[in-house]
Amino acid sequence: MSGINQELSPHPRTSLFDKHLPGTPQVAILLKKEGKAHVFKDRATMEFVVRAIIERGELTGVEDENDDYERYGLYFDEPIGYQIRADGNSLALYYAEIKIVKGGNQYHVIPRTKPRRATR
Repeated sequence: MSGINQELSPHPRTSLFDKHLPGTPQVAILLKKEGKAHVFKDRATMEFVVRAIIERGELTGVEDENDDYERYGLYFDEPIGYQIRADGNSLALYYAEIKIVKGGNQYHVIPRTKPRRATR
């Protein structure tokens, strides 16, 4: 079965979304702290990705029993964003996932290089 069959609403902490949009203070913090950040091309692309994952994303599971999220992911034919590095290099991203807080309906979306590896 693909897609997400429940009503979802964006997580109220907007910083969860802003850290994946180019030019935001949250991205600058990630670049300084971690040396890289995963960002969507723009807000419209992020919204497109959310709709696509809700419609046809695949459940990718959870990292471990302590993970508080259900994860759904999807590969795209065209780049949806970039992994940008503090040194100025970048890598095109073709995968994204929605993380849904377990037992709830709040989500946030993340561009990634590949699905997060499940340990179980």
